[in-house]
Amino acid sequence: MFKKREEPALEQTPAPIQSRVTSILGEGTSWKGEITGKGGIRIEGLFEGKIDLDGLIIVGQTGRVESELIKADTVIVGGSVRSNIEANRVEIRSTGKVWGDVKAARFTTEEGAYLRGKIQMEEEKPQDIPAVDEQDPGINKEDSLKPALKPKKSAQKKD
Repeated sequence: MFKKREEPALEQTPAPIQSRVTSILGEGTSWKGEITGKGGIRIEGLFEGKIDLDGLIIVGQTGRVESELIKADTVIVGGSVRSNIEANRVEIRSTGKVWGDVKAARFTTEEGAYLRGKIQMEEEKPQDIPAVDEQDPGINKEDSLKPALKPKKSAQKKD
């Protein structure tokens, strides 16, 4: 009489490569050179050189990076970095220390984090912001420019 409706199984897709670590530079290891490409890297040792990565960079508590510029989607610092950083998102953990300028759309720090440099906040890339469909009749372009909250009118009427 009552038939159990079968629901389609949810597909589990792996996280995009940009949001996970695919390579590790271990503690006690030092490397000089250039890192480029896509993916994520966790640095627990010493890295000296250029980093231009379409992905995630994590500098662990024992990690040290010395560079002119680090460019990535996301940079999380738990160790020490002597470099300017350009990223969509930058996070400095409580154990993290950064000597250099930071340019990011999103920037967070924990209590105890250290930064010696300037912070320049940028607008997020257009692909990260949901687009407004101008053809949708339910959206009035002029209304979207007005503030969302309107001041309350006084509850008392004046004579």
